Amino acid sequence: MARMNDLVTYELEGRIATIAMDDGKANALSIDMLNELLAALDQAERDEAVVVLTGREGRFSAGFDLKVFAEQPERIVEMLRLGADLSERVLGFPTPVVVAANGHAIAAGSFALLAADVRIGTEGDFKIGLNEVQIGLTVPLFVIALARHRLHPAHFSGAVVNAKMYDPQRAIAAGYLDRAVPAGDLRAASLAAAEELAGLNAEAHKATKLRVRGDALKELREGIDSEFPA
Repeated sequence: MARMNDLVTYELEGRIATIAMDDGKANALSIDMLNELLAALDQAERDEAVVVLTGREGRFSAGFDLKVFAEQPERIVEMLRLGADLSERVLGFPTPVVVAANGHAIAAGSFALLAADVRIGTEGDFKIGLNEVQIGLTVPLFVIALARHRLHPAHFSGAVVNAKMYDPQRAIAAGYLDRAVPAGDLRAASLAAAEELAGLNAEAHKATKLRVRGDALKELREGIDSEFPA
């Protein structure tokens, strides 16, 4: 196992790279966490590995670090830009990405669910969804692009405009998850999904993914450039 820092670990087993977030609390997507996640994805690309992205028990991620909003307002755009870059990276990643959502996936914590190839959640009393409007934030354009790409049309407006939150079973119907399993089965289920995806032709997967997601990637990039210019 290679530790990126105190927040993210990277473990390569055969063709599968497990990237795990753990800040000991809610797995807030701080600037440091986001930078380490991007670095871990860079390593996975160099390793040509199928990715399993996961969190800690009960917490996949609670979203952007609210301390930055309160204490470092001059760095808010930097954090949002990194979150957008991570979403874009996952959506267009050259190898398959499996998200193993250990529990709550709220606001920015749900972005990876909207971008990954396979999304497996944990059964239980967990919340999944985009709660930005509920907490007084306007949903960024890149998030709208992600949601339009992945959420079922019947759920799109309620999820984005009305900040509707879902438990894992209802999150399947909405389009955040593909399935949910008992907590004790999540690791095995995510590895089995990754092994199956590793059997795909890598070049065909990459090329087809970019064709299927080309419009979403274009809309996402336009949203990033317009709201968070470098």
